[in-house]
Amino acid sequence: MATEQPMTQTTDSARVEAFSDGVFAIAITLLVLDIKVPVADGARELWHALGAEWPAYCAYLVSFLVIGVMWVNHHTVFSYIARVDRTLVFLNLLLLLVVAALPFPTALLAENLRRPAAAHVAAAVYGATMVAHAVTFVLFWLYVTRTGHCFDERVDPVAARATRARFGLGLLVYPVTVAVAFLSAPLALALHGVLALYYAFNQTPIPTREQPAPDPD
Repeated sequence: MATEQPMTQTTDSARVEAFSDGVFAIAITLLVLDIKVPVADGARELWHALGAEWPAYCAYLVSFLVIGVMWVNHHTVFSYIARVDRTLVFLNLLLLLVVAALPFPTALLAENLRRPAAAHVAAAVYGATMVAHAVTFVLFWLYVTRTGHCFDERVDPVAARATRARFGLGLLVYPVTVAVAFLSAPLALALHGVLALYYAFNQTPIPTREQPAPDPD
């Protein structure tokens, strides 16, 4: 009986994914460094100080989810990419530019979430960063689906191009979070958390060709 051989990535695509994984890992680790360690003389004071850090906890949790889901989506796409060219490498770097920057708006929002006037600006900056990520991911997906030359033979290029609209949903949703930021910064942060959970459980599958039936013995 003939068995299908699994497609393996080329060295170049594997190197690009490995480098990307490193950037994701560093970005997600840097998030926790912005949670300050409180100092207090007694237990009651320490509990109070720990509770006062709630903006940092919330911002950390949401951004951890955001980067985690970004990494899952990136890993899923690269599991179907067999080869990379110079343009794709630079588009991937552009995407990583935004990923690596996320700890900054996270810290900015955590520091200002309890300051009403400043919180609106900080939440808008956070939302604008997510808009930038949506733009870079859409550019990446538009390029890899343009001809399908980077995909392995499992992927149906025509069907992959048809998913562009759904991949571009963030271009419509994330600008809304910027507008919400000027109404309520905590609500904007919560909305980012909900969107991260949505993308975690409702991911766009990579369209594949119909698998041939196995040969009989």
